Amino acid sequence: MAQETNTNFAQSISDLAGAVGKIGQMQVDVLTSVLNSVVSAIGPIGNTASELVGNVVNTATQAVQNVASAIAPKK
Repeated sequence: MAQETNTNFAQSISDLAGAVGKIGQMQVDVLTSVLNSVVSAIGPIGNTASELVGNVVNTATQAVQNVASAIAPKK
């Protein structure tokens, strides 16, 4: 009877250790997935931001040119 109890206890500990290991691996997998998603999102965000800055600069340049042409004396 004592041997059977020890075997059941050892199996329970083994199952618990396996479950903890699986949970740990799942956390690592989730973290890896999140990091991959963030890294893949940075590229398009960077491109969009650079396009936005370019558009703002072009708009500002056009506005300055319009103001300058309005102020400039007409011949």
